[in-house]
Amino acid sequence: MDKAKGKAKAKADQVKGKVKETVGDMTDDESMKMKGKTEKMKGKVEDAMSDTARQTARDKRRSM
Repeated sequence: MDKAKGKAKAKADQVKGKVKETVGDMTDDESMKMKGKTEKMKGKVEDAMSDTARQTARDKRRSM
């Protein structure tokens, strides 16, 4: 997966997680709320990994 697609998927996971979290909160469904928080955190981690990979690639190019 290229970096732009990875970043987009990470943002999509964050949005889906936030929606699930909100629905769980509105319906008092703790399971849905936790699934949402988990998915949102997964998206944040993927986003950070994408940023790190991009920075590493940039650093490699500069050191050549």
